[in-house]
Amino acid sequence: MKVSEWRRYVIEIGMGIDQHGQDPTKAAIKAIKDAITRVCTVGLLELFELDLERDIKAEILIGVPYSQRVNIEKVKEVIPLPCEKVVKIVEGGLKGPGIALKEFGDKTNEILVAIAFITLYVRR
Repeated sequence: MKVSEWRRYVIEIGMGIDQHGQDPTKAAIKAIKDAITRVCTVGLLELFELDLERDIKAEILIGVPYSQRVNIEKVKEVIPLPCEKVVKIVEGGLKGPGIALKEFGDKTNEILVAIAFITLYVRR
């Protein structure tokens, strides 16, 4: 195996919902947090002697309504590892009818649902 070869180590999927405010960035962040709650990288760190900044890469694919409005930098901040972060936002997820409450900042009655697909790669 080549020293600089990337290998997939973790694949996880999460879902995030913004019920009020119609903010696709909030839905995307919740989807990432949901996926992260099911991942434990302790084995990764103990099995291999890794430099987190150099030897781990996170690729994040998020499908969310109004994808062009997502703040990618805010999304990257949610990944707790100090590694390379590649984020791709695509039009997807779901939007459906909810209830509009001005007190919660709603502009419409839409509920936004985002789906995040996270892959962690290790350089071996």
